[in-house]
Amino acid sequence: MACLLDTPIRMSVLSEVTASSRHYVDRLFDPDPQKVLQGVIDMKNAVIGNNKQKANLIVLGAVPRLLYLLQQEASSTELKAECAVVLGSLAMGTENNVKSLLDCHIIPALLQGLLSPDLKFIEACLRCLRTIFTSPVTPEELLYTDATVIPHLMALLSRSRYTQEYICQIFSHCCKGPDHQTILFNHGAVQNIAHLLTSLSYKVRMQALKCFSVLAFENPQVSMTLVNVLVDGELLPQIFVKMLQRDKPIEMQLTSAKCLTYMCRAGAIRTDDNCIVLKTLPCLVRMCSKERLLEERVEGAETLAYLIEPDVELQRVASITDHLIAMLADYFKYPSSLDHDLKHAHELRQAAFKLYASLGANDEDIRKKIIETENMMDRIVTGLSESSVKVRLAAVRCLHSLSRSVQQLRTSFQDHAVWKPLMKVLQNAPDEILVVASSMLCNLLLEFSPSKEPILESGAVELLCGLTQSENPALRVNGIWALMNMAFQAEQKIKADILRSLSTEQLFRLLSDSDLNVLMKTLGLLRNLLSTRPHIDKIMSTHGKQIMQAVTLILEGEHNIEVKEQTLCILANIADGTTAKELIMSNDDILQKIKYYMGHAHVKLQLAAMFCVSNLIWNEEEGSQERQDKLRDMGIVDILHKLSQSPDSNLCDKAKTALQQYLA
Repeated sequence: MACLLDTPIRMSVLSEVTASSRHYVDRLFDPDPQKVLQGVIDMKNAVIGNNKQKANLIVLGAVPRLLYLLQQEASSTELKAECAVVLGSLAMGTENNVKSLLDCHIIPALLQGLLSPDLKFIEACLRCLRTIFTSPVTPEELLYTDATVIPHLMALLSRSRYTQEYICQIFSHCCKGPDHQTILFNHGAVQNIAHLLTSLSYKVRMQALKCFSVLAFENPQVSMTLVNVLVDGELLPQIFVKMLQRDKPIEMQLTSAKCLTYMCRAGAIRTDDNCIVLKTLPCLVRMCSKERLLEERVEGAETLAYLIEPDVELQRVASITDHLIAMLADYFKYPSSLDHDLKHAHELRQAAFKLYASLGANDEDIRKKIIETENMMDRIVTGLSESSVKVRLAAVRCLHSLSRSVQQLRTSFQDHAVWKPLMKVLQNAPDEILVVASSMLCNLLLEFSPSKEPILESGAVELLCGLTQSENPALRVNGIWALMNMAFQAEQKIKADILRSLSTEQLFRLLSDSDLNVLMKTLGLLRNLLSTRPHIDKIMSTHGKQIMQAVTLILEGEHNIEVKEQTLCILANIADGTTAKELIMSNDDILQKIKYYMGHAHVKLQLAAMFCVSNLIWNEEEGSQERQDKLRDMGIVDILHKLSQSPDSNLCDKAKTALQQYLA
């Protein structure tokens, strides 16, 4: 029978909770203002730390009534402030609570409240706004909708330490990207916030520091300004350096290091400046040690990876500071059995991979050290099949960085058959992973890489040809680049496979691609396909007409010197064929173009055109006499005489060598 009683009891408990909550809401409608105020105060005490109570009050319609009282002229400032406090408390509950508040248009109401002369009310509104804007469900744009809001917030910065703390926190959370940085910068954020770094309140100093880190990130304009700002006679970078000393709280050290890192990456501080080499870098390495909290280790490693990414000297310094390379190996030892732990384990692995990728970006010795770290290659290979996209991406980036080493491509990469998991990653990954993975595949396909053969056998040609059809230009470049590497000194069969899978239609689409890198790599592919005589003759016998057409189009088009030079080099390769030569000799239009480029103002193009001529008139080959006569009739010999007097020694020598063919 107990089963039957179960439901009624549960119902009565629920109705009791709702009834007590309804009692709070009903009091907000009392005609006596004093009772309303007391009702709001009691509600405030009831919701503190009680998420269930918060949810009930929202469901029962407390929010629209609180907002009404907050905006009423007739309400006392004490009542308005208490309403803002309760709303702030409701916002501190779940994300759904924040969504409900946003649906009731809480932000415009609170922003309106900031126009009040009463400081306590202003502070309560700002505290509530801070809570709402720091929630992940609130769109940052809501801060920028009304153009008068930012200047008004700047003006309120001087009112109290609370307005300073909350406004800086709102700014640092709502500054996402260059547009927001520009708005805040143009409204005097740097000047208004700089002096807060010397505030007596730690919270104010900390929020001001966070503001500067988001303002400076990837922003040269802000960073260049920050370098020259004086606060109490001290330059801002010097203040940041003081804030990253060991006796300061870790949060402050980390955020100051971020500010200096971002200013350095934006070009405002040199990479060899002492404040970077002797202060910022060692501070970030300290953050990677076992003693630090998990979040600090993640943030420290990711910031350090960003700092040293473009600079080989900083990479070398970091690699020998506090045994960093070995220290990072501990990032992989975090337990990952529970869901909660798995999230943290992923964050640590991602950070370690990012930092290893930056450390190994340029220096061969550092790469060797990384690869020799305990089980490193196994860890990366495991990382390639992690459930987290971010970890997979970081693992691929790390592998890509290490794949720049000829030595490692020949040894570790082969020992661990890295190409297998990489090919798997390439099957169905998001674009950001595909870009890095395909870029790495380009390295694995270089002619000295032992992985080249097995990759070819595992169906890479189709995969890469598929990439050349991508909407994403970076993927088209990598697809064609990898094919170009694959075709270098390859056997006829591989070249035929590439041409068949790619199709001439796609080849010509790529030759008219709007992306210059795609065009250059496609020309590189053609040049590699058309090398060694039997191959040149074979390919030209099947695709000659279309290739000559493409060459003509490019030489006539509006292209830069590099593109035209590559195209003339392709012609020179064709001219080196036995039967393929005839496709040039029988095409007067192409011959005129070669003649034109021999007299061009740019030496590179003259040299490339000269190669074509040399290959056409070479004496030892059948039919050379007829070809020489035809070119003489076109005036080519006169041009060769002129070029044999060229001040450019290379050009001069080539012209003389060509003239000797006529004399022989």
